[in-house]
Amino acid sequence: MSIEYRIPQSALIVIYNQSGQVLVMQRNDDPEFWQSVTGTLEVGEAPAETAIREVKEETGIDIVKHQYQLLDCDKINTYPIREMWQHRYPPNTPFNTEHVFALQVADEHIVQLTEHSASLWLDKQAAIEKVWSDTNRQAIQLFVPNVE
Repeated sequence: MSIEYRIPQSALIVIYNQSGQVLVMQRNDDPEFWQSVTGTLEVGEAPAETAIREVKEETGIDIVKHQYQLLDCDKINTYPIREMWQHRYPPNTPFNTEHVFALQVADEHIVQLTEHSASLWLDKQAAIEKVWSDTNRQAIQLFVPNVE
């Protein structure tokens, strides 16, 4: 039996609507952990392909079908893998590399959760305060426009 480890690269996709509200979702495995869409790159997959796939898997939003524009933020983060998730990665893999994207959707777009317990649309500052990770907070701060 071989163990299939995750690739230590992921996509982070900050989703916001036309009103400037940011989508945050509560993880099933940690009720204190709220986040934007994230997902691990699969073998042979480019970060943008991961972003498109993960948004559809986690929220039901089909970027291609709705002709939304996925913005590659040209930002890459490296952070330590949480100890509780270390077993998912090859031995002695302490860090994950995260590719950041942003996506604006229509206000009326309905989210269909498949991998999270709950979701909220929050204003930018509330979303920054709600999400767990520093890189997620930074991505919201940098890539979600301020609403006047």
